[in-house]
Amino acid sequence: MCELHHIENAWTPPSLSHFGFWVVDVPVTSNYASFNYADLPLETYRADEVVLVAGSKTEQLLFLKEGAVAVVMRGIQIAIVDEPGAVFGEVSALSDLPHSAEVRTLGPSQFHVADAALIGHNAAALFYVAEVLAKRLDRANEALVALLQSRGAGSHRDT
Repeated sequence: MCELHHIENAWTPPSLSHFGFWVVDVPVTSNYASFNYADLPLETYRADEVVLVAGSKTEQLLFLKEGAVAVVMRGIQIAIVDEPGAVFGEVSALSDLPHSAEVRTLGPSQFHVADAALIGHNAAALFYVAEVLAKRLDRANEALVALLQSRGAGSHRDT
């Protein structure tokens, strides 16, 4: 069984040789309480099922109810996500492009499912997705800085 590592307030890069991948958990508690994804239809997946195929367009938003997934981009596992409320398919929905990563279940998992058009007519849903994306971008920036610092690159230079 894969051990999941949670990141609370500060991001600490794991040892790549120990884990073999980066874990970027983003807490998804939202200030947008008026959007309740729990009212959406529920879909259940078994372990090791592909939920989203990279390069496809499902035009769906998936909100994790329970379980855990691996996010794989170009053959590289970039994240393990097990936070209820995590959303998948949002980048494709917002950009009108195919999914950029594969999402595969690590164990039995359930998702609340919505048509991607939801974010076009439900402001609370749009703000919820925007908040999740902003937190994910912040964590990705922290991971990038940590990686560059570990390599001695990216020093700030006065101009």
